Amino acid sequence: MPVPTRRLAVVALALAAVRLLLPDAPFPQGLLTLDGLLLLVAVADWALAPPPARIGVTRTMPLVRTIDEPGEITWQLTNPTGRRVQVGFADELAPSLHASIRRADVSIPADGSTTVRTPFRPSRRGRFRPSEIVVRVAGPLGLVARQRARQLPATLQVHPPFRSKEEAELRINRARVLEVGLRSAQGRGGGTEFESLREYSTDDEFRRMDWAATARAGKPIVRTYRAERNQNVVVLLDNGRVMAGRVEDVPRVEHAMDAALMLATVATRLGDRYGLMVFDAAVRSVLEPSHARSQVSRVTETLFDLEPELVETDYSGAFVEAVVRFRRRALLVLMTELNEQAAEEYLVPALPLIARHHIIVVGAVRDPEVERWAQAPVEDGEQAYRRAAAIAALAERDRLTARLRSFGVTVVDAPPGRLAPDLADTYLRLKATGSI
Repeated sequence: MPVPTRRLAVVALALAAVRLLLPDAPFPQGLLTLDGLLLLVAVADWALAPPPARIGVTRTMPLVRTIDEPGEITWQLTNPTGRRVQVGFADELAPSLHASIRRADVSIPADGSTTVRTPFRPSRRGRFRPSEIVVRVAGPLGLVARQRARQLPATLQVHPPFRSKEEAELRINRARVLEVGLRSAQGRGGGTEFESLREYSTDDEFRRMDWAATARAGKPIVRTYRAERNQNVVVLLDNGRVMAGRVEDVPRVEHAMDAALMLATVATRLGDRYGLMVFDAAVRSVLEPSHARSQVSRVTETLFDLEPELVETDYSGAFVEAVVRFRRRALLVLMTELNEQAAEEYLVPALPLIARHHIIVVGAVRDPEVERWAQAPVEDGEQAYRRAAAIAALAERDRLTARLRSFGVTVVDAPPGRLAPDLADTYLRLKATGSI
């Protein structure tokens, strides 16, 4: 039935309904038969429409994606009846998945099926659980339709992007070159753990000579060393309110996640044991140190649906938990924000709890926009106020950095994109010098 004809029929049905509800209203007698006929036709159309439960619906979607990684969702609708049916459906997909299609109308042939596909590209990490899909089946005349909600539970995990993956591979390869005795462009040493003896070459350091082996072999023999393995590297990730602030439109905690993933990749590939603790007002999760290759996947599973809690961070409680759990000497990398007021009140008093037995590195992301404000020319009062506030904020940050370093803490305060590589370089430097 053409669309205009359907609309006229709907109007006639409305008139028929009014006539039945208001029998005393003055209607032309000629319409009574037409009203009844249309109502009967509509009832027949509804009765002939297949129940939505008979239409088979399946949804296929990936189990895991990272932010901005494209994917595809597929719906397959099956018609078991002996005639063609018009079916519409609407799926419960989150807007942040950016699916091109969330509802559609399709015509399914008799005893056949139809497939609908849509691309999507998630913009927010977390766990998504689409469960309900609404199916509507039109009658053969298109006057009425049957509708019903169906349960199709599914789970999609959107993981944070590992933006520093290539940087991690570069540092792993560089560290392995150092282990076999070659020199990098930065001229770092070769570690402290004895590995083997070999014949002297012109590039070897004289202090590496093994005189006993030289006397036995009758030729110069040197010792080769590698960086010590099986050391503990533990990231303490602050999930409190200071990590909810955004730097370059990305929450600080996401920059910290990228650094945590890079350290996990580099440390485990170089034979060290990597652990993770997430905390805010309480300890949220703990991943025991391990050098298994699957540890990076466990870190991702722990972090992907993490959201900052708008509470003050309890550093003392977290550090006590760290001391209890990680008794062996370790490199503790605290990922937090260098907020002078919060740090002076909560962080600095708690530092002695872990500084006695562990090596401490504090990592924070520096906001380039604040630095631009501090250097921008002043043209009006608003710009002057903003510049003064930016200069004061940077001065507070520098004071806090100096205060932390006075406790023997290594501070890595880097802009977005540099935090993860700089922390990895700090870890490799400490490892190469035998500090861990």
